[in-house]
Amino acid sequence: MTLDPAWISAAILIAALILFVSERVRHDLIAVGALIACVAAGLVAPEAALAGFGDPAVATVAAVLIVGRALEMTGVAARLAQIIIPAHAGFSTRLSLLIVVAAALSAFMNNIAALVITMPLATEIARSSNRHPSTTLMPLAFASILGGMTTLIGTPANLILSSVRERELGAPFGFFAMTPVGVAVCAAGLAYLGLIGWRLLPNRRGAGTATARPWRVFEIPIAASVNASRATIAASLRSVRTRLLTVIRHGRAIGWPADDSLRAGDRMLVLSRSSQTEIAPSLDWAHQPGPMVAGLVTARMAVAFGSPLIGDGHESIPFLSGGRLSVVALGPRAAKLKRPLAALDIQSGDQLFVQGRPEDLGAFAARMRLLEIDRVDTVPVNVRAAIMTVTIFGAAIATTILGGITPAITFLAAAAAIAGLRLIAPGEIYASIDWSVIVLLAAMIPVGASFETSGAAAILAGWLGQVLADAPLVVALAAVCTATLTLSIFLNNVATSVIMGPLAIKVAMLLGIAPDAMLLAVLIGASSDFLTPIGHQNNLLVMGPGGYRFTDYARAGALLSLIVVAIASIILAYGFA
Repeated sequence: MTLDPAWISAAILIAALILFVSERVRHDLIAVGALIACVAAGLVAPEAALAGFGDPAVATVAAVLIVGRALEMTGVAARLAQIIIPAHAGFSTRLSLLIVVAAALSAFMNNIAALVITMPLATEIARSSNRHPSTTLMPLAFASILGGMTTLIGTPANLILSSVRERELGAPFGFFAMTPVGVAVCAAGLAYLGLIGWRLLPNRRGAGTATARPWRVFEIPIAASVNASRATIAASLRSVRTRLLTVIRHGRAIGWPADDSLRAGDRMLVLSRSSQTEIAPSLDWAHQPGPMVAGLVTARMAVAFGSPLIGDGHESIPFLSGGRLSVVALGPRAAKLKRPLAALDIQSGDQLFVQGRPEDLGAFAARMRLLEIDRVDTVPVNVRAAIMTVTIFGAAIATTILGGITPAITFLAAAAAIAGLRLIAPGEIYASIDWSVIVLLAAMIPVGASFETSGAAAILAGWLGQVLADAPLVVALAAVCTATLTLSIFLNNVATSVIMGPLAIKVAMLLGIAPDAMLLAVLIGASSDFLTPIGHQNNLLVMGPGGYRFTDYARAGALLSLIVVAIASIILAYGFA
């Protein structure tokens, strides 16, 4: 008995979707596994298995990441954002201007880079308005996602759908093909976030202000041997509003010594809102830190996705900063793990309390993709590099639009020019590329193609065609956009686009409507990850600093999702009627 290739393809894709949702396996590894399974099942020819690595969309994504990183590191975007947002305006006005800036930046650079640049400003706006950052960070994350809908390079998903269009219809999307519907959706979304969305979010932390200090985890060295019960030591720590997590001896967490004897050289892992220098003087058994060096400040930073520090130990920060910076405490993840801080690797989303001079903190944060949460230092603007980088970037866009040259060529040329002119450090060139996304893209392209060539997409499209056969155009578009949005809650938008792009074209042909209408509905839906923190990396990055719970995203994102689907469907139905 020979199994139908369509069912084999569907089974592989469903298994991949289940693994994607489980979050137990890296997304790029899942994509490679799905590709190998398709080759083994005969759905993808061995000679075509690596064709995705040569797809123009993959090359374009890599090049855009390099160019966007160069723009970010010039400091010009951060400086312009501060100039545009008046310091003395009201909270709603400042927040509205900030999210407009974030959306504009994300239209032309990586969404995460746009968040990195504007996140410190969001925290400062909340602080100066006596509010908690929870009122600003989620609207900012949503705005950076909305901005990605407006241009071809706004997000990798747009480039994937352009590649699907080229393969199925003979030509890719133009640079601004999605701009009319994208700008309409983005404008409506930003208006909602600036006027209503932030009001639906909790203003947490005590009295409801941003003045309460964040929790931090650090180690207190024991100065001399002491015999005391755990209850006695815990009581002395509670007197300074500090909680004992565990005792560390010889680099290993031991909980509490069985003989109630602490030795000189032991270390206590504690959770507190105060720093070690503030609480140690009240503890007669604690090693007393030296006096604070004049000019040093401490910044709470979040580790952004794609940071070069990910996977390193915390000792890498003093090393990479030439000894100018030090990590004095960690965020909530360390409290959950209760392990020696030296044994913890840096992960995306971690919070670090880094101490150093303001200029060193600002420069290091920009270079290592750290988001400053509780302190704002403007990255010094390199005027020469800024002018040259912006000129090269503008030339790439102009050549793509006016010269008829594909983005893969123009942005590869822009990245080469930036590297050749040393506008970005040599070590930053390849570090700026998110290789897990590149592998995910390259592996999923043949997998998505096999879903189509096996006949599975035609079967599903036929079913959708029957369901939507008598529906008005606006309803059909809303249905496809909603289906894509729902899938993007569980997957990243790249995998969603690979699956939904070919399907949308087949549904459009069955219904006798313009394929571009359906493709653009998919494009909008794939970038509408507003209901959960796992739908988009930017949502996850603000979860800790904003103190959000899982359900907070739906509180602000549910109505935004409805607005996005409604506006997109109406605009597309009118434009393609």
